[in-house]
Amino acid sequence: MMLCHLAVAIIATVHIVLTKRDTSAAIGWISTTFMMPVAGICLYMMFGINRVRRLARRLACRHVSPVITTLNYASGVEEGSFASLAKMVGKLTGRPLVGGNRIDILIDGDSAYPAMLRAIADARVSILLCSYIFRNDNIGGKFLDALIAAHDRGIVVRVLVDGIGSGYFFCPSARRLHTAGIPCCRFLHSILPWRMPFINLRNHRKILIVDGVAGFIGGINIGDENFVSRRPENPVSDVHFCLKGPVVRQVTEVFARDWSFTCGEELSGSDYFPLLSECGGQAMRVVTSGPDTDLEKIEFIILQAFTQAKSSIRVMTPYFLPGSRILTELSLAALRGVIVDIVIPQASNHVIMDWACRADIHPVLDAGCRVWLANPPFNHAKLISVDRSWSFIGSSNLDMRSLRLNFEMNVECYDVDFASEVDDLIAQHRDSRLTHHDLDERSLPVRLRDSAVRLISPYL
Repeated sequence: MMLCHLAVAIIATVHIVLTKRDTSAAIGWISTTFMMPVAGICLYMMFGINRVRRLARRLACRHVSPVITTLNYASGVEEGSFASLAKMVGKLTGRPLVGGNRIDILIDGDSAYPAMLRAIADARVSILLCSYIFRNDNIGGKFLDALIAAHDRGIVVRVLVDGIGSGYFFCPSARRLHTAGIPCCRFLHSILPWRMPFINLRNHRKILIVDGVAGFIGGINIGDENFVSRRPENPVSDVHFCLKGPVVRQVTEVFARDWSFTCGEELSGSDYFPLLSECGGQAMRVVTSGPDTDLEKIEFIILQAFTQAKSSIRVMTPYFLPGSRILTELSLAALRGVIVDIVIPQASNHVIMDWACRADIHPVLDAGCRVWLANPPFNHAKLISVDRSWSFIGSSNLDMRSLRLNFEMNVECYDVDFASEVDDLIAQHRDSRLTHHDLDERSLPVRLRDSAVRLISPYL
């Protein structure tokens, strides 16, 4: 039996060495398989092997989305201080930077939900909706009613929800949509044992596209907790965005790929991809990341943007556990004189993440970055502004799950006015400053707890 366990552990080790790019992850899995020959190998087979990447590559070869072939850059991007960033992102993503767009900021569900529901009510051709969480509560019921009403009047409706975020065993919203005859798929959801390895991979994107013309993206899920003015039990403040212009086509392409990946149906034609005219002056581009062919792309772009910062970096994220690369780049920026502000919640909705964050944040404080705590309610916004000229918004948190495991979608914008709006919005939440003294005041048991939790931060 011992020889059998050793042989299996060696086989697993060979696979780990050949496939794992991250050294610490590889060492961790190798140690696990040797220390726990049966349980460790089962865990590696369930959670350590990235089967999604291989499937995604096959789908990428098979699925060809419509693309924009004639697009204008916004004036100044090619010659401006972020020209090299724009070039790098274009090569990394394979998507063009498109001009002629307009973006509006929607604060909390109080602003986002009415705008989204109006767009659904006014739909003439198609509605595409993707949400990590889609509750069947009061506001979720309104969305369900609106989608069913649109379906009944002949609008093509497609809904994609995450297999974990919207309920693993029971998903009332999906059930109600199915009952109404609306195609609704659950991303990577299955209770079959051989499908269990996928439960750690989640579609965290929030997308609504109406008629292929108007797009809503950001961090807001569909649930009563986001309607802050109604004082829910556990309120969640957040930011969403309404997009119009050629960039909406890129958002639609992201949904179409996810839908094809999950359901096998190809979305094409003018119902989903109409001709789009310019309606603003902002240059934008969609950026996706996930444990497939888009691995680490959002992280790479953030790193490059921080590298190019000359005066200021402002970051707002609900969870701050980005890993050593981003921590190092923020620290280097602060050391060369860039003003770095990092805004995190005073208390998030995941207390373990807060513990790990407190143990992991020392390097940026040592380098001179300013870390701020936002007062309740818990703020779930994900915003980045660099030099008040470039901004990065969307669904991705600054933690290892979002940067490595989740399927995320962000949008980069090269526009001074919009970046300044994002910058000011982040600044408004600098309520109290976290200092070395605050961290040093923690008792020894608390510091031990936080440091121990930090060790498992890649899996939180």
